[in-house]
Amino acid sequence: MDWARDRAIWPNAEASQFFDVKPHNWHVQTAGSGDTMLLLHGAGGATQSWRDLFPILARDFYVVAPDLPGQGFTRMGTRMRCGYRPIAEDLARLCEAQGWRPKWIVGHSAGAVLALELTRYLDPEQVVCINAALGKFEGIAGWLFPLMAKFMAINPLIPPLFARMAGGERRVAELLASTGSTINAEGHTLYRKLMTDKHHIDGTLAMMAQWNIDPLLNRLDQITVPVHLIVGDKDGTVPAETSVRAADKLPNATLTKLPGIGHLAHEEVPAEIAALIRQSAGDTAA
Repeated sequence: MDWARDRAIWPNAEASQFFDVKPHNWHVQTAGSGDTMLLLHGAGGATQSWRDLFPILARDFYVVAPDLPGQGFTRMGTRMRCGYRPIAEDLARLCEAQGWRPKWIVGHSAGAVLALELTRYLDPEQVVCINAALGKFEGIAGWLFPLMAKFMAINPLIPPLFARMAGGERRVAELLASTGSTINAEGHTLYRKLMTDKHHIDGTLAMMAQWNIDPLLNRLDQITVPVHLIVGDKDGTVPAETSVRAADKLPNATLTKLPGIGHLAHEEVPAEIAALIRQSAGDTAA
């Protein structure tokens, strides 16, 4: 992604800033005032996924939303720090460098994994997980998918080829439909923009290749921070049962199910998600 070229179509571009905090050059959107809320998008997305939720939350909080390393407009300083643990460490370093003290961390899908891991380094009052990717691949996919991602991530010819193959309008529509969510035309346009960008694809593949969350899954019972899991029962990407199982393991968890909503819940019903987040924030502040 190229900021000079693409900022005209990027949601909330006026809130964008760039921070060179090693090892990455970060694109971050910030807005609002009050206590800090950190938003973490999922794999393959970027700050555009918060386009409608971000300004709603900024009415009540100081909202910080970064692009993850190699995705969106954040430039990777190294390919070796794209697993969930190093990304969390680098996010914590970014927050420290900017003086951000997130009182709440909201993560979507893989971003929910990062949100929970960040409780090692930050001191939030609550974590909110939207359709959290807190499960493992089953069966043959357990070894085949990571192996494919590793191969694609180390072959420099793959990201541009994948971008050409996956970025067609019909293919993007099929992939978005497979999430179980229905999002607006702007959302489709922005995902197509991301999926035709070789650098964004490269960053996403690097993340997938290094994504082994077994250590986090094995210590869910040790995370005592209040966690609110929000799950759409039509999620076609991460089964709703994944959040149910996680809620059973987390010592201080609550669960909200959204009927008829898919994986991109925060893009489908941003006002409803904002209300749930506000309610959670009010409960922890009380």
